[in-house]
Amino acid sequence: MKQIGYKPFEKVLNSKDFGVPQNRERIYIVAFRNDIAPKDFIFPTPIDSSKRIKDIIEEKPVAAKYYLSDVYIESLKKHKARHEAKGNGFGYEIKDWNDIANTIVCGGMGRERNLIIDKRQTNLIPTNHIKGDINKNGIRKMTPREWARLQGFPDDFKLLLADVHLYKQLGNSVSVPVIAAIAKKVKEVLEN
Repeated sequence: MKQIGYKPFEKVLNSKDFGVPQNRERIYIVAFRNDIAPKDFIFPTPIDSSKRIKDIIEEKPVAAKYYLSDVYIESLKKHKARHEAKGNGFGYEIKDWNDIANTIVCGGMGRERNLIIDKRQTNLIPTNHIKGDINKNGIRKMTPREWARLQGFPDDFKLLLADVHLYKQLGNSVSVPVIAAIAKKVKEVLEN
């Protein structure tokens, strides 16, 4: 960037420090044109680390389609056991409502690393094609709306696409509160 006339600044920030319950460390780079670049750029400091999964959970019971089948859970258990035998840390993870979510990623990967137990849904009749029955333990994946909340999108943000596309887009998104905090700092520099 220096070669093209910009002064870059970088810092690793974690979304969990900016009001969303997601452990999402990312490197952020801010660059100013040399003629307006400050000597130093101070990235925002953590503002809210209090949020937990319970703060982004849907208020009402979610559709049965978000609950995992008993067959799928068994395959997840076998997959995790295979990786544990090799010394790897891969595999599904059930998060407590008082936890912080693992990073959600593009393509919907990470759904199995952020499973939750939610026994509020009593209608466990499958509404989509699954192998087996819906599990009786209340294990489900988070909904796209919950993923949107993990990224700091407001509830009035419209989620108009099919779930598969929403998981991809939300997993590939930046956390809105982090970007907003950085933008506020950039604005301060530009106004001075």
